[in-house]
Amino acid sequence: MSSLGEAGRFIFAKGVEHTMETSLKTQWDVIVRGAEDIFPEAELRTKLERSIKEGKPLRVKLGVDPTGADLHFGHIIPVLKMKQFQDLGHHCILIIGDYTAMVGDPSGRNKTRPQLQHAEVMENCQTYQEQVFSILDLEKTEVVYNGQWFADMGFQDVLGMLSKMTVARMLEREDFAKRYQSQLPISLHELVYPLMQGYDSAMIRADVELGGTDQRFNILVGRDMQKDMGQEPQVGVCNPILLGTDGGEKMGKSLGNYIGINEAPEDMFGKTMSIPDSLMRMYFELLTEIPLTELDALEVQMQAGEVHPMDVKKRLASLVTARFHGHAGAAAGEAHFARVFSQRELPEDIAEVVLSAEQIEHGKIWIAKLLRDVGFANSSGEARRLVTQGGVRIDGETITDAGFDWPVMDGAILQVGKRRFAKIRLG
Repeated sequence: MSSLGEAGRFIFAKGVEHTMETSLKTQWDVIVRGAEDIFPEAELRTKLERSIKEGKPLRVKLGVDPTGADLHFGHIIPVLKMKQFQDLGHHCILIIGDYTAMVGDPSGRNKTRPQLQHAEVMENCQTYQEQVFSILDLEKTEVVYNGQWFADMGFQDVLGMLSKMTVARMLEREDFAKRYQSQLPISLHELVYPLMQGYDSAMIRADVELGGTDQRFNILVGRDMQKDMGQEPQVGVCNPILLGTDGGEKMGKSLGNYIGINEAPEDMFGKTMSIPDSLMRMYFELLTEIPLTELDALEVQMQAGEVHPMDVKKRLASLVTARFHGHAGAAAGEAHFARVFSQRELPEDIAEVVLSAEQIEHGKIWIAKLLRDVGFANSSGEARRLVTQGGVRIDGETITDAGFDWPVMDGAILQVGKRRFAKIRLG
């Protein structure tokens, strides 16, 4: 195995007063943003305090398995978190799982992954790294393939690794437990995956491991592995699982609810505009750098009807598109959206419907009531079905929540299906 090199010089964030107290608070605020689970939290504080006092960066690990060639927004959430650690001056180690990818991470799955050959994995590596390093600084990232240690393991080494885990402990994993109770197959090679991921942490002496919340068990196995080898155990920093454009399921290619980071700016902008309003906060927190105080203010303004949700979503779409395609790409994406989506199929003469003050409560109206009052539904049940089936749009934005209270905006265009339109006016 090649040398992992020196941790490097610690660099404080620009513009930060270099006192331990200020630096700790600054780093903590950055790290906890968008993090759903930090475990153990007290240990991370201790590690950060020591890092600042000694001027020695933390060793921050992210393992990625190149099981496919293309990344989507869901894949890059922990990569963006690693970039935050990198910008704070910590030493980031990207583990390319050329051997773990052949096993396949069973996290969150109800069936065994198809196994990949090593040649297939290595073929995916090149484009995978190109996409990751559109976010991370290549010169400041240590790249390690876990085949460096797994390829040299003998049978006795494998037995030694397997002896670190009991079957009972492995079945504590929620996904394994569900499959076992449902009498769904669990292959023995799948049980090895958490041990391999944990072994990675010990081999690079990780202080912190990043991942989604579905990685909690695997990260805890890494802590156990490190303790067993006489190392200080790592801390887990986990982000929530990003929901896809449908608003209900984890983002994934198989469900068609994904936004790829290599997609054209027009597609990236348009797909971001298609997410439900309920996901905007999550996308802003995880994919942009807008201050949380500003997001809080935007939510208040939307609830008060002072800002239209579509305008906020356009800002979100512009920011995420600019991250991968620059400001010119974001502008092109927005122009394409306005031309193709916002203005498509609108008839020249749209009937106006005036809503009285009695129909509106605190500046809002329940979407089902709106459809009834406008005459597009005969009952609340019919209105709900229209919404849940994706047949209702306001200013080109699909409404999917049947319980949605719409902040009434004068002049908004209500559309049901392809042919029914109404311009909403305030009486």
